Amino acid sequence: MRIVLAALAVVALAGCSSDDTQTTPISVTGAENSCDVAPTSAPAGTVVFGVQNTGSQVMDFYLYGEADRIVGELQGVGPGEARDLVVEVPSGAYTTACVPGASGEGIRGGFTVNQ
Repeated sequence: MRIVLAALAVVALAGCSSDDTQTTPISVTGAENSCDVAPTSAPAGTVVFGVQNTGSQVMDFYLYGEADRIVGELQGVGPGEARDLVVEVPSGAYTTACVPGASGEGIRGGFTVNQ
């Protein structure tokens, strides 16, 4: 009887917990002439970008908010390297950027965080 009650309590608590964490990383594949981000939207909360550098130069990845304010950045992703950027973001419109050679404006795209 105690085991059944304990199991029911675990199930009930799991149903009450909030899950504002994204479970599947946003795929980012960057090279000298490309920056592919998919999907281009996510729910508000913790967002994980899985960044893969398929180019031959070191690359930086940025998530910009309003007025190009840096919300998150991942610097020095080497050729063939994969790393994660984890950011906490509210709903809104953002811009992603892969910066090959770690200089310049980079290759930019839109990204939306939904309520």
